[in-house]
Amino acid sequence: MERLYIGISGLIGVGKTTISKKIAEKLNVPVFFEPTEKDNEYLKDFYADMKTNAFPMQIYLLQRRFTQQQQIIWSGKGGVQDRTIYEDSVFCKMLTKSGLIREKDYDTYMKLFVTMSNFMPKPNMIIHLDVTPEESLRRIRLRNRDCESTITLEYLKELKEAYDDFLDEISMIIPVIRVDWNEFRPVDEVVDKIAVEYRRIHDRVRV
Repeated sequence: MERLYIGISGLIGVGKTTISKKIAEKLNVPVFFEPTEKDNEYLKDFYADMKTNAFPMQIYLLQRRFTQQQQIIWSGKGGVQDRTIYEDSVFCKMLTKSGLIREKDYDTYMKLFVTMSNFMPKPNMIIHLDVTPEESLRRIRLRNRDCESTITLEYLKELKEAYDDFLDEISMIIPVIRVDWNEFRPVDEVVDKIAVEYRRIHDRVRV
């Protein structure tokens, strides 16, 4: 199998980092992690005051993920990315709908995203780890990060709804594999699904 560029998506706390690492090891490609509290200077401020910090954090994440995506593409080694740049629009749209980002700021964000997208080769596929908002909250509480202590079930339900819309849209241009992740599965099973989907895509292209 040639080098792949794979995005891992899912709600907060579902285990994207763990599965990203395992899939990257299995496929022998680099892994690129989502910025956490240690290296995301906006994250703690965002959860403390979402309305003030939502837009700055979205711009920060847009830049970080764009940089990661360029590293994946230009290295020629492929990679597994823990949350892609396309998912940032999920959060930005949901935060705007919730009144935490102004419409004009959302418009500015989307214009910047569209400009960047001209320089962004798309992932070969996105693997979505599908869990309920309730399970997402349970795992967030289990990992017990201080900055995430204010996350509510209502916030996760709104995010889940935004994700469902996003997956319907993105699947029209990027193949999406949805994996029921309410119970963890062996990584080999997920990798096998990737291989099958990858072959299906290439067989379709050759026809």
